[in-house]
Amino acid sequence: MIRRALLAAAVGGVGAGLAWRWFDGRRLDPGEEALWAARYPRPDGSELALAGLRGRPLIVNFWAPWCPPCVKEMPALDRLQRRRSDVTILGIAIDQAEPVRRFLERSPISFPIAIAGFAGIGLSQGLGNPGSGLPYTVLMAPTGRQIRHKFGETTEAELESWLA
Repeated sequence: MIRRALLAAAVGGVGAGLAWRWFDGRRLDPGEEALWAARYPRPDGSELALAGLRGRPLIVNFWAPWCPPCVKEMPALDRLQRRRSDVTILGIAIDQAEPVRRFLERSPISFPIAIAGFAGIGLSQGLGNPGSGLPYTVLMAPTGRQIRHKFGETTEAELESWLA
């Protein structure tokens, strides 16, 4: 009788612990919530709802056409997107639509671009970029949680290691 009670208590404790972990792991922090709630125009004038990108790994790159390291890393991000169909790369431009369109005409890329303007700086800060510097890259898990982030230029090899 005592054994059964102890076993029931142990099983119940493990179950409660797993339930707590499941619920706790499901909550997103405010920066993550803001990312998934965001809607921004695209260079073609359509709108991109970031919630539609949730459910698979997402690399978010905050960039601007006036930022030399941002421009330098764009081809590497594009090559990674072309090679890795299991991942989505999203560029969030910290500028106005016209300079972004001009940049993309000269340097077309295969991944989606959202035009956040300078409001995108607040979004990047919520994801761990307190200095508001560019480029700033974040890896989001399919669950919507942030896994990694980096201020400064990234490389294909570095991003591949993040995805491994």
